[in-house]
Amino acid sequence: MRPPKNTLFYLGLVVASIIFLILEFVTHVEFLFHLAVLPLEALVVIFVIERLLEREEANKRRRLMMYIKSTLFRSEMRNLFLSNFAAMKSPRITMDMISRADLAEMRRMRKEAEHIEYRSVEAMEPVILEYVKARGVWVNFMNRAIEFNFEEIFNNMIFILHFISDVASFKEHHPDKMFVHEAQGRETLMKKARKVLEDGIRAFLDYCLELKEVQPEVFQDMMADYEVSAHLRGQ
Repeated sequence: MRPPKNTLFYLGLVVASIIFLILEFVTHVEFLFHLAVLPLEALVVIFVIERLLEREEANKRRRLMMYIKSTLFRSEMRNLFLSNFAAMKSPRITMDMISRADLAEMRRMRKEAEHIEYRSVEAMEPVILEYVKARGVWVNFMNRAIEFNFEEIFNNMIFILHFISDVASFKEHHPDKMFVHEAQGRETLMKKARKVLEDGIRAFLDYCLELKEVQPEVFQDMMADYEVSAHLRGQ
């Protein structure tokens, strides 16, 4: 987290107020008491203004991140999400369903996605490999998270990149074997694989909800791209 701004300036205002209070106590000059209040009033005003400016800046960063996601979701990450949804057994959610759903239906889909079941462990393998192919995207997201001070996104990207490293290392030494079969024999690794893939489904639905609420035109454009790709893939 970033350190508080203008700490010395804030401290100076507090010290000035204390000094005036001490002088008022010693001299009993009432005017000094009014002077002691002024730095505290200024401190409150400055604090409120800075919080408002920081909130506005945070909203700008979130909007920019939304557009960045839209670009990446529609290009480098499209095959990844299509593969992930295609591998799911339940809940049954397709791109057509997402595109035509209203907000209430999308929230229901998102709630159902808290419990995901894949068609088989083997069906998870192509999705995992898509994550490895998209390594550059996750690095991009991580760098953006650092730039915009999004700590949660940064931690998520680190988790995904560590998982990708595990997969890449395994495939380098065992190119003819499936990573998920190795993960099946290692409970911690399988949990990590499921978390990455399942969180990906939920992240996509979260983003679709956000986009439909604030940028419905962008949402429709993105889903039109996904629907075309899904039909071409026979999904």
